[in-house]
Order: sequence, then structure tokens, then C-alpha cells
Amino acid sequence: MTARAPLNQDAVLGLTAEVARGPVQARARQTDEEARWPGENLRALQAAGLGGLVVPAALGGLGHGLHTLTRVCELLGQHCASSAITFGMHHVGAAVMAAKATPAQQARYLGPICAGEHLTTLALSEPGTGAHFYYPQLDLRARAGGGFEANGTKTFVTNGAHADSYVVSARSQDADLGDFSCFVLPEGTPGMTWGEPWAGLGMRGNSARRLELRGVQVPASDLLGAVGDQIWYVFNVVAPYFLMAMTGTYLGVADAALREAISHLKARTYSHSGRTAAQENVLQYRVGGLWSELERTRQLAYAAAQAGDAGDPAALPALLSCKAAVADTAVLVVNEAMSLMGGVTYRDGSALDRHLRDVRAAPVMSPTTDLLRLWTGRALLDQPLLGE
Repeated sequence: MTARAPLNQDAVLGLTAEVARGPVQARARQTDEEARWPGENLRALQAAGLGGLVVPAALGGLGHGLHTLTRVCELLGQHCASSAITFGMHHVGAAVMAAKATPAQQARYLGPICAGEHLTTLALSEPGTGAHFYYPQLDLRARAGGGFEANGTKTFVTNGAHADSYVVSARSQDADLGDFSCFVLPEGTPGMTWGEPWAGLGMRGNSARRLELRGVQVPASDLLGAVGDQIWYVFNVVAPYFLMAMTGTYLGVADAALREAISHLKARTYSHSGRTAAQENVLQYRVGGLWSELERTRQLAYAAAQAGDAGDPAALPALLSCKAAVADTAVLVVNEAMSLMGGVTYRDGSALDRHLRDVRAAPVMSPTTDLLRLWTGRALLDQPLLGE
């Protein structure tokens, strides 16, 4: 695959902002009201040359890492959380593919991803294991004639039934609990059955659907890495990219909510005094506190992402903490923004209504806040992250 000169971060963010302020913003309300998968927005981002954002330049991608991904998702999240997380999940899947890609996988998957012609995503969560996505029960058995057969169920598959491929986790026969494998599953493979369309409280464009696999034939060429070595992927690829894509998305939602509150307070005039709400001391105090909370979380996220990109071994606790921190911050900021703006936020079609429903997913989207704080403590205390 021919290497290309990657766009620098400023260029990437400029292109992202252009799409975010254009089609993403224009379709945000429709995406939410109709629970519509934002395919047009993702195609616009691919057309802008951002499909291979995190694929190494040597493999034809733009060669960016966690910091750029965080900021891309933040820009998109300011306008449409569903567009941010669906595009972010594409990059998580691409990063997993690229980590140990064979030449055949580079040609079949990474080439089209970098050309903006292929969308991918993860299929890790299962109904029986909940937040413990790293303990898959989907069965992957070697076939006598070569390759594997997959049987089981996945849930909350973002971009479900719309992506071109899925990075699926599975447990090999007789494998230990933490030893699992991943493979690429092209959309339309015989034996795939999708559940009902996603109808969530928030993040309504995600198409986070249930996937049943029955007798699915998996060629050996679509296995990622070696059988049973995917725990390496979890903490070196899946978790960092997944956590920072979600962190950036929720930073964007919180930022948008605070900006709307500030604009409202500047414009709101009290008829009895002629003063604006922005002139009231108590409101000034509250806005200052919210800005500080959001900025602390943003700087944690940026610093953690940069440390992760640099290969800093001390980056893990910060990366684990980012999504937990932004879950608390985003819920706080959106709640308080609604309080600052008053009854106007409770009207049909209010952007704050959408922001509130979107951020409520942050604490419960796997890995959950409780699990992330547990892992952070274990990392700091030099304990096994997956210990009991």
C-alpha cells in the first residue's frame, strides 16, 4: 500500500469543523427526532478525506492518534452526538484492524477505509456480560477444513446494519476467561441477523442494534492477530481509542450546552430592571464554575491523549479516567445550563433537551464510570486490571 503525506492536525480539524457546521449541524434535529442513522454526515466526513484518520501513514492513512481523534469527536459532538460517536466508532474499528493487519487485510479493508469507501465499527458488547465487554461468550470454533465458525449474540453494535464491516470479539473453545479473539465480519455475511432498529432515549442516531450470529463462516484471513491474544488489543488499542472517542463526543456536547447558556444569558433582558441576566453576580459565578469544570476535564483529556500517543507508560490511568470524568462533567454542565436558561429549555425542539438525553448515556456506556474508576485505582496500585 502506498504511503501518503498525512494532513496535519490543524488541517484535519479545519475539515472536520467545516463538515460539522454544515451537514452535521443541519441534520442534527432530524437525526434525533427520527432516530436516523447519520449516514450522509459520515459520507461527508469520508469525502473530506478523514476516513483513514487513525490508520498509519505507511498503510495509506493520515497517521493520527488519540489526541486528534478526541478533538475531531469534540467538534462533531458540539453539533450532533450521534454523528460524533458513529464516526468515532469507525476509527476505533480501523485502529484495531491496523494494529496487526496482514497484507491481505490491508488490501481488503484498510485501503478502502483510507479511500473513504468503507465504514467499520466494533461489535464487542453482549447481553450476558454487560459492561464486562472483555469477557466475550460468542463462540468461535476452528473448522476441520480451515477457518472458523461463529455463534452467539452481540448487543449495542453502533452503526449496526449500516457499516461495511464489524470487528467482532469471540471466545475460542476451551479458552481461559480472559483469552479471546477478534475477527472482521463483512456486512451481509450469511448467518448474520439484525435486531430491531435502535430507539434510545438519547444518541438516537447510533443504530446501536442487536446482532445474532448463527453458523457464520469466518475465513482464517479475517482473524485479527492470533487466536486468544486479544487482551493485548483491549488495553493497547480498543480501550484507548474507544475511551477517547467517547470523551471527545461528550466534551463537545457539554461545550455546546454551556455556549448556549452563555448566549442566552447575554441576550436575556429583565423588563423590570433593564439589566441582562449576564449582569447578575450569582449567574456570573455559576457560569465561571461550569467553565472551569469543563476546561479541567478538557485539559485532562488532551493531556491523556497526547501521553498515549507518545507511548508514555504512565498514560493508562489518565486515559481510563477521561471518560469517567467527562461523564460527570457533561451531565453536570448540561443540567446546570438548563437551570441557567430556565423554562425555555423545556420546549419541544430545545437543543438542551437533546443534549441532556445524549449525555445521560455517558455514565452507562461501557466501560461504565464505576468500572473505569476501579481500573484506575488498580493501575495506580499496581494490581491486575482484570482481577477480582
